[in-house]
Amino acid sequence: MTSTPGPTPPTSRLDPAIAARLKRGADGLVPAIAQQYDTGEVLMLGWMDDEALHRTLTTGRCTYWSRSRQEYWVKGDTSGHIQRVKSVALDCDADTVLVKVDQTGAACHTGDRTCFDADVLTLLDS
Repeated sequence: MTSTPGPTPPTSRLDPAIAARLKRGADGLVPAIAQQYDTGEVLMLGWMDDEALHRTLTTGRCTYWSRSRQEYWVKGDTSGHIQRVKSVALDCDADTVLVKVDQTGAACHTGDRTCFDADVLTLLDS
């Protein structure tokens, strides 16, 4: 699956130390996993570029890049299902962002609490 290139801001507002570590895909994006901070429940996967990560870090609300709409979106602005940031970490390769959040309402666009609701092992056993 190929993704549409994310925006390339003329100058990154992301902290230079973070920007230097971050390993982006050819489209300038990194996967961002949202996880409920107190239970460890994995909620969703979104995409961020430098600007989305900067906005997430400075506003305390998760901002993602929509590959289909080609625009930034703040989780919960239209649905009310807000993600309040508790912590942000890069994985060991600095090519994935883990955002621990306090999720209000559903994280998935389908209305489910999490996007990861299918039990693959159960499906394989069928």
